[in-house]
Amino acid sequence: MKLMEIYRLGVETGMAKDPRGRSGVEKELAKAKRAYEKLDETEKSFFDTDSLWNPYADSRLLVGDPEREVRRILVGVDIDAGEMMLTEALAQRGKPIDAVFAHHPQGRARARLCDVMYLQPGAMANYGVLKNISEALMDERAREVEISTGVSNYNRTADAAKLLDCALFCLHTPCDNMANAFVGELMEQEQPETLDDVCKLLRSIPEYASAARDGNPPSIVSGTPGRSAGKVFVDFTGGTGGPKEYARLLSDAGVSTVICMHMRQEALDMAREAKLNVVIAGHMPSDSIGINLVLDQLEARGVDIVPCSGLIRVSRLGRA
Repeated sequence: MKLMEIYRLGVETGMAKDPRGRSGVEKELAKAKRAYEKLDETEKSFFDTDSLWNPYADSRLLVGDPEREVRRILVGVDIDAGEMMLTEALAQRGKPIDAVFAHHPQGRARARLCDVMYLQPGAMANYGVLKNISEALMDERAREVEISTGVSNYNRTADAAKLLDCALFCLHTPCDNMANAFVGELMEQEQPETLDDVCKLLRSIPEYASAARDGNPPSIVSGTPGRSAGKVFVDFTGGTGGPKEYARLLSDAGVSTVICMHMRQEALDMAREAKLNVVIAGHMPSDSIGINLVLDQLEARGVDIVPCSGLIRVSRLGRA
């Protein structure tokens, strides 16, 4: 596959499972188009034109010729200069790498991580949370994330890729959308009665089973094993953790249990205060599910996958 084909396939895969639905995604793309058309020629030179077809600012082709043929990719949850150097070591061992696939955003995709956080109000609206309230709360939290990423050395990994002449791209929210839908659909289908049932159901997924064997199982951090699971909200996507007040909004909307990859302490404190059940599924296995669902499509098209950096590779090709 060509590098651009892989990038586009990843984005389109994530769009198909966006919790806002296709109409919500199309609204975001239309908004970007209107913003672009209002700019003069000077301002257009600063505009990220990928946003006209890709609604996820945290997912970008960062380094490499879009027409480059890709036969083998190195894939990891976190990619930095160390993983980029791995491409050289693997080439010396007869395993050349054509491109590196990072999950967590790097380069300009990391700089605009805050932009994808507004996916969260759209997802919560499906559960009855009013968007005017959730969006207002998100403004402050998104600004906080924007400031923190702005002071980081966000181009470090991309710079290493350029020096090594190795293609680099990242797919963050598209993969998280896939994991979010995968686990959400499983919960909807199986309707677990208790929090213990939720954890057992998660452990039936190979990525979580692998993490559990490593001593990192899904865990109940608010609630007790026998407590009723009730309405379950899977919170895997939207860049990073939202405002702490979201716990209260979800509880007020009738959600009993939130399943998330991780949660900040202040948000967990709010959840406990609101008597909202929280199950931490685990960061690496949750990310791995979404990445794997994208990788299966690449593998089916003949791309060789080399997992690294936290990726628990599980292929679902050929499964019923």
